[in-house]
Amino acid sequence: MDKKKLGKSVGIVVDVLMYAIMLTQMVYVFTGNIVHEVLGIGFFVCLAAHIIIKRKYLAGLLEFKGKSTARAVFNVSTLLLLAASAALMLSSMGVSRTLLPKFRLFGNVDMHVYLATAVLALAVLHGGMQGFIRTKKKKLAAVLIAAGCGASIAVGLALVPYLNRHFRAVDIDLAEKVSGEKVQWKGEKPLVVYFTRLGNTDFEDDVDAVSGASLLLADGHLMGSDQLIAEMIDDAIDCDVKAITLTVEKYPSSYGDTVSVAGNELRSKARPQIEPIDVSGHDTIILVYPLWWGSVPMPVATFLESGDFSGKELYLIATQGSSGYGSTIDDIKSMASGADVRPVMSIYCDDIPDSRERIGSWLAELNEQR
Repeated sequence: MDKKKLGKSVGIVVDVLMYAIMLTQMVYVFTGNIVHEVLGIGFFVCLAAHIIIKRKYLAGLLEFKGKSTARAVFNVSTLLLLAASAALMLSSMGVSRTLLPKFRLFGNVDMHVYLATAVLALAVLHGGMQGFIRTKKKKLAAVLIAAGCGASIAVGLALVPYLNRHFRAVDIDLAEKVSGEKVQWKGEKPLVVYFTRLGNTDFEDDVDAVSGASLLLADGHLMGSDQLIAEMIDDAIDCDVKAITLTVEKYPSSYGDTVSVAGNELRSKARPQIEPIDVSGHDTIILVYPLWWGSVPMPVATFLESGDFSGKELYLIATQGSSGYGSTIDDIKSMASGADVRPVMSIYCDDIPDSRERIGSWLAELNEQR
């Protein structure tokens, strides 16, 4: 086989691998994080190989004069694909939790999903336009390209969130996840206050723990993710723990319905009734809460506005399915009047079961500063 034919064959194999990896990456919920990150490296290696093989065509991507409309579309789609791939590479490094845990630039998970979707759709357009230019059946090719791009967008923005929401099951050994190094806390016990869907939701009898950042199974029993964090803190420093609990209408069992209700509550600035939580005997309060619509759940707002936080240190641990604290830091400062509000950590939902060491290290560091 001559070099030209060999290069063409290698190019085909590389291209097939790239598309296969991209599709496999979209079912992250089934492959798990480590496989996802390793395959991500494989994708960028294949992309680099593809660019090297096609390098003689790169200079022509910026030439549009005298080009047909199809060729111009191909050039533009290729340039966009290269730019999106570069951004995806940085984003992949930013959201890595195993291979590059300390690289936190561009670590927004939502942005990572959008970029991956853009790369998949642009790759379909890029490959489809090559076929469009060669084929005589232009209308059929155009329909197939449009369908492929539409399907790619649907996979990234609809199917992936659906799979993550309905097929991610987390089952842990509670003692193993909660137990860790102890911290001899100086002074009076802190108060840990947490909010979770469990205890605040009318779940169906057969509900399981395929609910992303909200729920998991601990020793086979349903447990709230934020409750798990509270128990980790309690194991480390032996503190007082209180749950924010609704006293009136609870949230619906369906996650989608809960999202809708939470959105309506946020827009109307609702303050649902909760069981009173006395914070007067504590100078340090650790609040563990999920991000709902980028802010705190409204029952958490009720708690913050109903207590006297004057002179108290209020430490924040946010759990989320994307990244950061959303608007919660400013929101909490306005709600907890007089409190010294200090954001501590934002924990991605997949990382919650393995956060004991991180939480213990923070508590030890805070204790030394007291």
